[in-house]
Amino acid sequence: MTTAEERVKILKMIEEEKINAEEGARLLRALGKQERKRSVSAVNESGWLRVHVTDLDSGKSSVNVNVPMRLVNVGLRLGARFVPDMEGLDVEELADALQQGLTGKIIDVIDKDQGQRVEVFVE
Repeated sequence: MTTAEERVKILKMIEEEKINAEEGARLLRALGKQERKRSVSAVNESGWLRVHVTDLDSGKSSVNVNVPMRLVNVGLRLGARFVPDMEGLDVEELADALQQGLTGKIIDVIDKDQGQRVEVFVE
């Protein structure tokens, strides 16, 4: 059933007094939230998460990994338990931002001890 059909069905239920206007409004709001989640998920699942690690001295790339977004959302929440705390990075906040369609460079970290730069992009 499409969203438009579901909306019409809810309105008819109000008209036939099977539900009151307040219940109908609540159902319509829930339907709107569900619709937004579907559209954001469709966008996110078609994108890629790209991790790029470069050597600060030579500028050469040592790691270049592309991961489909449909795997990232599950992996990010699962992996959050095993990743050490990083200053200024809230993994849950990052996962929520990705769910909402965040794109571009999302992480840029320089590790002077290891001489590496880590960049993470959503495309």
